Amino acid sequence: MNARTEPGQAGPDAPARPPLVRELLLVAGLFLVYKFGRQLATGHTAEAFRNAHRVWDWERALRLPDESTVQSLLLHGEAVVHTANTYYAVVHFPATVAFLVWLYLRRPAHYLWARRALAVVTGAALVLHLVFPLAPPRMLGATGLIDTARVFGPSVYGPPRTDALSNQFAAMPSLHFGWALMVAVGLVVACRSRWRWLWLLHPLLTLLVIVGTANHYWLDVMVAAALLGVALAVFRPPHPSGRALPRHRPALRRRTAERRELVGAGR
Repeated sequence: MNARTEPGQAGPDAPARPPLVRELLLVAGLFLVYKFGRQLATGHTAEAFRNAHRVWDWERALRLPDESTVQSLLLHGEAVVHTANTYYAVVHFPATVAFLVWLYLRRPAHYLWARRALAVVTGAALVLHLVFPLAPPRMLGATGLIDTARVFGPSVYGPPRTDALSNQFAAMPSLHFGWALMVAVGLVVACRSRWRWLWLLHPLLTLLVIVGTANHYWLDVMVAAALLGVALAVFRPPHPSGRALPRHRPALRRRTAERRELVGAGR
């Protein structure tokens, strides 16, 4: 007797878990591409600030909410703004890694889907970072916003000229938001619990944090969401059971071919 497969668990038709070494190499490759992209972006300071003024003017023309409204909510208390800075600094990357590790171990089919979508979004973002360098609102005096991480701590950035770990002129699109949204969507799709919709709080909190700390504009978030939407339209999620979709099942194709032969013989 075959064991019953619980909803959301990998069944007999689910794809095999991809080789761990290959996946680690893929992640390392993406990191190297990011580092290379940061080096290419060095020296575009003037262009980054010109683009920042353009984005700020576009948002006002579109009548988008002023980012200062969100920042004012954080500035009601030092503990609140310090928590927001900490969330920005420590949650983004570990949460995404934990999400991928959990999918890799428990939902291999969903892991492949999520990894492909994240890779596309990240690759597209790196291209935009190169062709449209953008200084974040915390660097633009016209916004009237303050750098909450520098004032209240903790901060993950040093002076842009000496910061060798990050490209601070890569505000658009916001990978903080794009990755957070993918984590939430992926967990909502892969999990079957009635509480799974609470994962949407992660991108919502991320949105409030990245805007309130003056690290991103509203348009950075909108572009990230659009890129993820395109990626999810290209890479469709697997069946909730984790099994391959019918068109990928050889046994079903054989049965369909046999039925066609029988119908043809009976004519």
